[in-house]
Amino acid sequence: MPIKKTTIKSKSLPKKTKIQKKKNAVEPIEEIKKIEEPIVKKKQDSKSKEDVGIKKTKIEDTKSNQYYEAIGRRKTSVARIRLWTRGDKEFSVNGKPYKKYFQTADLQQSAVASLQKMKCLDRFKIIVKVKGGGMTGQAEAIRHGTARILIQFNSDFQKRLRKVGYLTRDSRMRERKKFGLKRARRAPQWQKR
Repeated sequence: MPIKKTTIKSKSLPKKTKIQKKKNAVEPIEEIKKIEEPIVKKKQDSKSKEDVGIKKTKIEDTKSNQYYEAIGRRKTSVARIRLWTRGDKEFSVNGKPYKKYFQTADLQQSAVASLQKMKCLDRFKIIVKVKGGGMTGQAEAIRHGTARILIQFNSDFQKRLRKVGYLTRDSRMRERKKFGLKRARRAPQWQKR
C-alpha cells in the first residue's frame, strides 16, 4: 500500500492584515510630506518671482547689445567675427587693435579690405577671435568673415563684394605629407652609389 503524504499548512496572517500593515508603514511618511509641501511651495514661488525679474533685465540688455555674427575661413585658420552697430568704433583681433596684431601693412590691409571697399571701417564696433594657421591665413579669414557679416547687415553690398572676390572661400590648403616622401610629393634624393 502506498503511503499518502500529508502537508501541514502553517498558519499565516490573512491578506487584509498584511495590507493594513503596509498602509500603516506608509502613512506617517505621507503625513510628513503633506506638512512640508506648503513650505516648499512658498519657497519656490519667491524664487520664481526673483527669476522673472532677472530674466527681464537680461532681455533688455540683449536688445541694446544686438550684434551680427559670421565665420570666415582660409587655409586652417578660422575667424569668428561680431559686429555691433552701437558702441565705440573699434576693430580688435584677439583682444588687441588690428594694427598691433598684424605687424605688416600688407596684412593690415588684407584684414580690413572688405570694410574699406564698402567704406565702413569707422562705422562699427568689430571684435574678432581668430585661431589656427599663420598670419596670412588669419588676415584673409578675417577678410572673408567681414565680407559675410556686411551682407547680413546690408544685402545690397553683396554684388560689389562678390565682384571683388571677398565672398568666395579660398579652399586652397597645404596637401598632407605622404609616408615614404619628404613632403606631399617630394621624393627622397636618389643616389646611384
